[in-house]
Amino acid sequence: MKSRYFKNIRINLIYCIIYTLFFYGLGYPLILNSTSAEIVDRIVAVVNDDVITLTELNSSFKPYAEKIRSLGYPREKEQQLFFKVRKEILDHLINEKIEDQEIKRSKVEISEEQIDRTIERIKETNFLTDEQLRAGIAKEGMTMEEYREKIKNQILRERLVNLKVKSKIVITKEDIKAYYEKHIDEYVGKPKYHLRNIILKVPLFTDDTKKLEIKTKMDEILEKLKSGESFEALAAKYSESPAASDGGDLGEFEFDSLSPQLQKAIEKLKPGEFTPVLDTDLGYQILFLENIVSDEGKTLEEVTPEIESKLYNETIDKKYGAWIGELRKQSVIKIIQ
Repeated sequence: MKSRYFKNIRINLIYCIIYTLFFYGLGYPLILNSTSAEIVDRIVAVVNDDVITLTELNSSFKPYAEKIRSLGYPREKEQQLFFKVRKEILDHLINEKIEDQEIKRSKVEISEEQIDRTIERIKETNFLTDEQLRAGIAKEGMTMEEYREKIKNQILRERLVNLKVKSKIVITKEDIKAYYEKHIDEYVGKPKYHLRNIILKVPLFTDDTKKLEIKTKMDEILEKLKSGESFEALAAKYSESPAASDGGDLGEFEFDSLSPQLQKAIEKLKPGEFTPVLDTDLGYQILFLENIVSDEGKTLEEVTPEIESKLYNETIDKKYGAWIGELRKQSVIKIIQ
């Protein structure tokens, strides 16, 4: 019985070894340390004739992982974010491999002098000396040669996208006009209400007797306003607002930005009129409508550059998504979890 038990274990072990050799040896190899047979890397995705290794994925994922850990989420939530972000990064790396393959097919090239100029611009933009840049590169665990290769790939991918996507985008005057008319509310000016207030605060847990005293004082202020006394003077004398010294001046507000209670209170006021005493979350208030300021908004001509830029960027995203999506359909992609 004992002999048969150990025999079954040996048979199962042999099957496991055969399966491992078959699965990893014929197309999905593990990368082993030659002296200890320790797994130091593996393939996480195959993109046509290229592979993405676990080292590549972890290198790209590392800064995001550190950021997620710093947020202090519960363990389960943290793991969910790790999985989601890791998947998105792998997806991005697959797109880069496809782009790199398309660069070769399209024969997009760049000279060493162009790489040099780009690195010089990076130093100038960030106010770095050559020594500081090299120190920063070393801190990221890269050599200068690896950094130059990274810059080269970025420029080549940008040129490819310019060639395949951006160069084919045309934003017409009709496009701009249609967008303007569809989003007219964003460009037509809305009136603004210039408000002042007088407020007497009602502290939390104030008893009814004290609250009645505050309300009575506010009613007296209202009577002074009705008799013709200056709102600004009364605000400066009685209001408990930081704006009291400025005559209760609150500034200008769009109607929609006010609370429903305040909207209802001022909607029928004319400039120079004030509300009755309002019982608000902040205390008892009286609002004064100083003026209604008309904003003429922006004409089509004024916002044309803004809309053109917006449409261009939106179109890039759509066109790039469609372009890279089509290339992915034409590619053989195998993801190994």
